[in-house]
Amino acid sequence: MDPLSATAASGLRARMESLDLLANNVANASTGGYKADREFYSLYADAEADEGSTMPVIERPWVDLSQGVLQTTGNSLDVALSGKGFFSVQGPNGRLYTRDGSFHLAADGRLVTAEGYPVSAATGGSLTAQSTLPIEIASDGTLSQDGQTVGQLAIADFTGTAGLAKRGNNYFQADPSVRPSAPSATSVEQGKLESSNTGTAESAVRLVDIMRQFEMLQKAVLIGNDMSKQAIEQVAKVGS
Repeated sequence: MDPLSATAASGLRARMESLDLLANNVANASTGGYKADREFYSLYADAEADEGSTMPVIERPWVDLSQGVLQTTGNSLDVALSGKGFFSVQGPNGRLYTRDGSFHLAADGRLVTAEGYPVSAATGGSLTAQSTLPIEIASDGTLSQDGQTVGQLAIADFTGTAGLAKRGNNYFQADPSVRPSAPSATSVEQGKLESSNTGTAESAVRLVDIMRQFEMLQKAVLIGNDMSKQAIEQVAKVGS
């Protein structure tokens, strides 16, 4: 394959991967606490190819942890984080972290996520409350009922996305070597939920841009094929 066609084909593959990321973001535009996936590009240099031959590739996707819009729900068990950090929950295979604070009380009184994962307390273990009494949640995550402290939400922060892996649509799992820390200047907002940080308008513009790039790369492949075909025909004519 000639260099032009090879580079264009590599670009097409990168664009297809971008479409996959974008499609997943759009599908989760209404998922509470969802964090959009973005792409990071680099150039791949083939050691066996001619000097200076490079191809565009998506080196790795990265997660955009920017905060989504906080929407008021009026539900006392809906909580959102204003600032950095994650709620810590007890997943089926270990500790998980999420920005989705759509919690509720299970039959045994434990505070759980929409999937039924127990919400972790700052002191360890889970949080238990009485369903018959209203729950107040302070800005530091302290839960109280009838003037008595029930516990405090465990909130964890990380210096970056390194060591964090997505689990499902709105959960993260940390590598055992990564230690979370307590976030600073983060406030817990009761009666609110954080929406996805995937902007639908931005995604629509991005989709049009990717499709235009895809079309241009397709034309480049066709041009490369035509050039190769003409070169072969010219060589055949010279040799005849």
